[in-house]
Amino acid sequence: MRERRKAPRRRRAWVAGILGAAVAGLFFANVLLGSYTVTVPDFLRLMGGAEIPGASFIVMENKLPQALLGLLAGASFGVAGAIFQAMLRNPLASPDIIGISYGASAAAVAAIVVFGARGAGVSLAAMGGALVVAVLITWLARGRGGTGLILVGIGAAAFLQAAVTFLLSRADTGNARDVMVWLSGSLAPANWQRVAFLAAALLVLLPLAGPGARQLRGLALGADTAAGLGFNVPRARLLLTLLGVLLAALPTAAAGPIAFVAFLSGPIARRLNNGAPSLAVAALVGAGIVLAGNLAAVNAIPRVSLPVGVVTGALGAPFLLWLLISSNRSNQGG
Repeated sequence: MRERRKAPRRRRAWVAGILGAAVAGLFFANVLLGSYTVTVPDFLRLMGGAEIPGASFIVMENKLPQALLGLLAGASFGVAGAIFQAMLRNPLASPDIIGISYGASAAAVAAIVVFGARGAGVSLAAMGGALVVAVLITWLARGRGGTGLILVGIGAAAFLQAAVTFLLSRADTGNARDVMVWLSGSLAPANWQRVAFLAAALLVLLPLAGPGARQLRGLALGADTAAGLGFNVPRARLLLTLLGVLLAALPTAAAGPIAFVAFLSGPIARRLNNGAPSLAVAALVGAGIVLAGNLAAVNAIPRVSLPVGVVTGALGAPFLLWLLISSNRSNQGG
């Protein structure tokens, strides 16, 4: 009996270890490889403070901040997606599907275009926009269950996308160019200030995901079952929603709405974790998706560097179509 209990734990440990090694490999591939390659000895010299003409700027001010921002943003998106999908018991309940990421985007674009905000002002606007949209769609979908919230969220996302398009039409050339780069989801504008901001925020938020994971496992069984097991369902939903919104808004503020990372991470993590939700595995999957996407975006086409959101969007779109088709078939079969 004890051996049977240990088997899933061993599997989870193996999965986490393999994913961690893959993420580490992708991280160093982003830093060392590409149009400008760096050897491991030179990288170690740079980390030790040595100055190497050309390499010092390219690695320390460009490639390393981009890789770190991709790692942190991917992990944050992954956890946010897993929280909403498990809490609402629907793989479509991702921040970038139900409008929360669009709320962050619309508020950030308004701050840039209308108020000329930069840096921390854009970040605060993105967080405020995400929170407002989350509250709004929750209020509009009250009493309609998870499916109702998803439908309301999709409608809100369409409206906010139209608002972003309108704001872009009113922006001057310089602002419009900056906004388009940001909206595509790109690690190109990464710098040490953005990395430090996101790292500091995640140091506060991610430890809260530990206690939240237990609440999430209860809610994944359904509200009635969770209440029967002693969970305070309204409080758990409120805290998890707030955590999920912040974990979706913060990386959006730092790197833009990198498409479908939150949406893809949860289902992949569930498959790897024997069907059970795991925030740690989702974080590793999200980080791996962003780092792999950025590696492909920078190196796939010679002399062309694409935003990472283009690659993740290309991966996520067919997955979304497959999920919709398979869900429709299962409903018809039921």
